[in-house]
Amino acid sequence: MVVQVFFALATAVPSKYYVRIALSAIALVVLYAFAQGRTTSRERDLHARVIILTGGFTPLGLTLLTELASRGAHIIALSPYPLDHPYPSVLIPLLRSSTNNEHIYADHADLSDPKSIRDFCTKFLTGQDTRLDALVFAHEYQGIGSLFRRGRAEQYAESRETASLATFLIITLLLPALLVEPAERDIRIVSVVSPFYAAAAPAFTAQLAAASPAGPAPSSVLLSEGQRALRTAILTRHLQRVLDSLPNQSPDAQKGKETTSEKPVPQPSNILTVSACPGISRKSTLAPLLGVDKDAPEGASKLGLLIYFLFFPFLFLLTKSPRSSLQTVLHVLFLPSPLKRAHAVLNAALNPDASPRAADAKEEDKEKSDIDPAHPIRFVDEEVLKPGALYRECAVVQQPVPGLPAGASVDDMEGAEKEKGKALETDFPDDGELGGEAVGRTVWEWYEERLKVWEAKAGVKEDIDTKAESSQSAAGAVPAS
Repeated sequence: MVVQVFFALATAVPSKYYVRIALSAIALVVLYAFAQGRTTSRERDLHARVIILTGGFTPLGLTLLTELASRGAHIIALSPYPLDHPYPSVLIPLLRSSTNNEHIYADHADLSDPKSIRDFCTKFLTGQDTRLDALVFAHEYQGIGSLFRRGRAEQYAESRETASLATFLIITLLLPALLVEPAERDIRIVSVVSPFYAAAAPAFTAQLAAASPAGPAPSSVLLSEGQRALRTAILTRHLQRVLDSLPNQSPDAQKGKETTSEKPVPQPSNILTVSACPGISRKSTLAPLLGVDKDAPEGASKLGLLIYFLFFPFLFLLTKSPRSSLQTVLHVLFLPSPLKRAHAVLNAALNPDASPRAADAKEEDKEKSDIDPAHPIRFVDEEVLKPGALYRECAVVQQPVPGLPAGASVDDMEGAEKEKGKALETDFPDDGELGGEAVGRTVWEWYEERLKVWEAKAGVKEDIDTKAESSQSAAGAVPAS
């Protein structure tokens, strides 16, 4: 039947149009392939690697969950739904059977509730196995806000801020445990951000410096989404500066240093933080923007649905599927660590005969007379992960962000850090990336201030203070030995 239909269509079209039709089809295929973006050329075995994933039940998150599980990763997907909800209760067993991986778990953590986040982190840190190889924050990529619902701007702004603060809270709660992991362990923190970050870059620092404690309030959905994405990228870059400024805190590195009075020298951290932008996706970017997200509490927009279906052929050609959107995230997870690459090069230089490439190099040297025989091993440049960078289309993006306006100062922030008794060094080298160190510190301070307000609203601060007072009372009731 299908063959007959195609034969009828072929005979109905004059033969002089065959070439035009073929060229048009080729052009459409090329356009579609170009719109889907680059595909990562890297691969990595993830067996025994423990990964915590947020946003695992979004379109991008489910695809990422499948890809990581198929490579043997041990995954803990944070579910905003109760564990008996159809999403986690049905999808997790289905993924286990389809990927032949039994190490896929869902754990409840409502990212809009700081108490729920703290409960999960406490549960994880007090468990028997606290190994963690990667944190992937995919929940911030899902768009928030519609072009056709301007009356809900304040609710959308609150939801965006809550999603960003959830990322910051999880990082701060789990970071102490990551710092004491073995120095040779490759640990990655990946923040998946919206593609509209460039729209917010020109006026980002001016709005940040002039903003109230509640933060800037851009007028449009695109600028609001872009500001959230850029703020997350700047936080990620500054977090890498903080990590690289710290001395090695792993137990192995601290052996034999108890008797020395020398100040520990900071060194590149084995914890690598990066931001990954998947690009414009049909389901995670355009569907919420047009108000046709099926999980939206306010329901679908009729006008948005009409536009979506009328222009679907163009959207299909020009926007990404979840699998194509995923490639940049996989790329930053699969790229080799710069520390391990440096160690491998050093070991090969010190032990040339032990290198698996030594024999091939010697054979090539026999054929090419322009190779120096005293140096038989030649190292081919290999791409490694750039810590703190923003990646898009499987490559590093150099996004310029203006510095702080004249007259802006971060002295008050430094005083606040000292009052808190934190041991973090505030004088980081200014690399100038994403606004530089001053903008990074300002954004970090913004997160800290807004986190206090968020937890105060949820009553978390009172719960923490009550527990601390109870512990002090109990300690005071026990006589000193």
